[in-house]
Amino acid sequence: MAPGGAFGQGADTMTNDDKQRQRIAALTFASVYPHYVTKVVKKGRTEQDLRQVITWLTGFDDDAITDQIADQAAFEQFFARAKLHRNAHLITGTICGYRVEDIEDPLTQKVRYLDKLVDELAKGRSLEKILRSAK
Repeated sequence: MAPGGAFGQGADTMTNDDKQRQRIAALTFASVYPHYVTKVVKKGRTEQDLRQVITWLTGFDDDAITDQIADQAAFEQFFARAKLHRNAHLITGTICGYRVEDIEDPLTQKVRYLDKLVDELAKGRSLEKILRSAK
């Protein structure tokens, strides 16, 4: 029997964090983007507001965002191509039950940054506050 029992944490088994990271890394931006649009539009915001938030976080302009969707870029590729905003570290708070500032995996943290910004947009927070500037 493997160390840790039949369902233990043997050397060849993956942790839940590893599985979550692989799932997030393989998820395509194109598959999530329509859900982001639906979420913000349903709350009275526009797709252009959403794109402004994505541009702030990633450095992608409208054409680059469209290219990421057309390329079916996985989040791992999406964020590898992005130039994260220098103030992204100012994004704090809870999303999906986790404090974004405490997430250790860099890719998972970047995806949760994006989720947090979309959530703030949908909740009616002003773009000025969402697009954080250093104090």
